[in-house]
Amino acid sequence: MHAIKTYTAPKDSLLKNILTLSGATALSRVLGLVRDVLIAHLFGASRAYDAYLIAFMIPHMLRRLLAEGALSSAFVPLFTERLSRESVNGATRFANNVLTVALLFFPFFSLLGILLAPLYVPFLADGFSREEQSLAIQLAQIVFPFIGLMGIAAILMGVLNSYERFFAPSFAPVLFNLGFVLATVALVGFFAEPVYALAAGVLIGGVAQLFFQVPYLRDHWRFRPEFNLRDEQLKKLCLLMLPSIVGLAIFQINVIVDNKLASHLAEGSVSALQYAVRLFQLPLGLFAVSIANAILPQLSQHAALHEREALAQTLQRGIKLTAFIVLPATIGLGAIAEPVIRLLFEHGQFTPEDTQRTLYALLGLLPGLAGYALVYLLTRAFYALQDTRTPVFVGGAAVALNVGLDYLFVGPLGVGGLTLATSLAGIANALLLLVLLQRRLKIALLRPILPEIAKRAGAALLMGATVALLVRSLSALPELVLVSAAVLCGTALYLGLTQLGGFSRSANS
Repeated sequence: MHAIKTYTAPKDSLLKNILTLSGATALSRVLGLVRDVLIAHLFGASRAYDAYLIAFMIPHMLRRLLAEGALSSAFVPLFTERLSRESVNGATRFANNVLTVALLFFPFFSLLGILLAPLYVPFLADGFSREEQSLAIQLAQIVFPFIGLMGIAAILMGVLNSYERFFAPSFAPVLFNLGFVLATVALVGFFAEPVYALAAGVLIGGVAQLFFQVPYLRDHWRFRPEFNLRDEQLKKLCLLMLPSIVGLAIFQINVIVDNKLASHLAEGSVSALQYAVRLFQLPLGLFAVSIANAILPQLSQHAALHEREALAQTLQRGIKLTAFIVLPATIGLGAIAEPVIRLLFEHGQFTPEDTQRTLYALLGLLPGLAGYALVYLLTRAFYALQDTRTPVFVGGAAVALNVGLDYLFVGPLGVGGLTLATSLAGIANALLLLVLLQRRLKIALLRPILPEIAKRAGAALLMGATVALLVRSLSALPELVLVSAAVLCGTALYLGLTQLGGFSRSANS
């Protein structure tokens, strides 16, 4: 009899995987900033850009629900389980079946979204005029196929991540941003309504992100169509995805409510909210998501082998690394937020009033950055345990809190109230997930590492106060010089403080 060929993940360090993800993600985020700077220059915080954001809301939401969220998170533990406990051939057949079904499903789903756009867009932007709603509907019909491109890309990403080949999946968004920027620049003069160039850029960028990953699969997986709806693993994938889809859909209620309420505020409020979210997501996507994606295969392998202590230790390392980076990023960004917004966005159609509106929204978001970073890590632990229901229930409670706070805060605080509600809900979500996971594992996750995290927070606060004083004393300098000096000074001070305390070394242990 022939031995069954299984796969054992390489013994690369968690830090190495995170650095690979973070490096590629950093380049993607830089290009993402270039994209946002270009948009700010061309459209500012205007009704045209508001219409585009409403049009892109549902495809972007579904991308998280059906692609990079539920599909990828449910696929990796199942594929990893087959690789480590059964056979490479069995895992390959499973991936073939999933991709075949996806290639049939997403075109139909995209067509449905195009046909229904006249129904859901007016609901999302009931504060818009008829002309603005009409523009948003047409833009939505152009960008909706983006979800299909991202759905297929998510399956390829899941296979590569399961083999702990992180470069291509994390670098692929670079191609999206590059394609988006080049297409927008090239096409903006060809449309009577220039905002259509953004919709075209989304599709061109999506194609680039998808096909960039294909060559990296050759050493691990060659796709062969295989259609079997009776496959037990496919059914299990759908069952695991369902709670995640429900949970993510519940979470996206926040986005819908925020934008609906913002559409009734001053012109450009939806745009200001989006610019603030972009800056908020920079450290979140660059570090927290990279760490969460890097540890998911290891967590899945520990869970598959019932190694509860090892799973907890891996998760604690992820939490310490996240705290080491996200805490100073949060406080530092708060200290230099206004000059950063002016430097990046205040030119072309983006006015000083837009800067103040964006700053106000961003300051409401920053308190929740650490909470959302922790949510990313803890949900990956539940996914590794093939428990997608608990995050759904916790997310539902957080959304209920968020929506309630939205309506409570939007009147007196405006767009800043919407972002503050989001922050408080994120913190509540993280704390509840932590309590439930500790009960599940019967291991204290946070208490053993809390002293280290508290010391890093103290170092970050000292750094932030110093940077804030520096920004105030050098406010007459050009924004580029001011921001560069503040970032260099803050980084050097924080690293020096943590090195003195040995915190940077303990973050890797």
